Amino acid sequence: MAVVLIPCVMFSQAQITTKKMKLEDFPEKTTKIVLSGNIFLDGEIEDAVKNQWTVSPYEFCTMQEFEELKGSDDYYFLITVLGQFKKESEPGLEMLSLVKGGKGADAGIDRMLEVITVPVCSSRYPSGREISFISPLIDIIQEQVQAAMLRDINAYAGLQASSSNMEPIRGKRIVIAESDINTDVDSLFVGWLEDSGVEVLPDDEADALMDAREANTIVSYTVSPYEAGPGSFCYKMLIDTQTHKLYYYRKSRITKRVGPGFLSEELARVVRR
Repeated sequence: MAVVLIPCVMFSQAQITTKKMKLEDFPEKTTKIVLSGNIFLDGEIEDAVKNQWTVSPYEFCTMQEFEELKGSDDYYFLITVLGQFKKESEPGLEMLSLVKGGKGADAGIDRMLEVITVPVCSSRYPSGREISFISPLIDIIQEQVQAAMLRDINAYAGLQASSSNMEPIRGKRIVIAESDINTDVDSLFVGWLEDSGVEVLPDDEADALMDAREANTIVSYTVSPYEAGPGSFCYKMLIDTQTHKLYYYRKSRITKRVGPGFLSEELARVVRR
């Protein structure tokens, strides 16, 4: 049997460029904040960036300018995108994605280096809650970029890996918005939650705590398509209202039996924190 043998010394000469290494230039490069034309989201994104963005130089640009500049590796782009999963017939979510410009961008945004993507709201009939959560999501993006530049595991694993420790929320006020609870969670379980110190509040009251940056408080936020069906996904988050620290992040598949929202076992984990 003929075997081609390659000296091992050749492998020692190879250089692997990891995602962490590719992001090393992020603090020096300009991040273009792409305004989509959605006046409601654009206004919130613009205000949040002006007030909070500290991890790189930034400039605002239009979608047309993004198309002209996306092939240049002189820029990163924070852009609103539509998310469509394999089994969905149409895009179900709006998401904020931070990507790096460069060669191959003409083939589509999914060919660009993705730094981080966070869910924002349903692409059809959004609830309006996203207005209260744009500011926290901007800070979560910044924190994840910094984490990705420190360790490759953070760069590749994303938000779920960097927000798996709920121990620090012990002693904080925990608020779950009513619409964030899966419909299969019954009133008896909700009563047990409240007896255990977790508050279940109407959405507007929960969102008001986020808007006010209430101290020592954690609020829930879920994102799923308006007509969530099998093949779609739901994103579940617990966010500190004052620091915007992400303490819990889970992406779960929606099936015929399991709909969107926090399940009883997830809520029980919050109680056991």
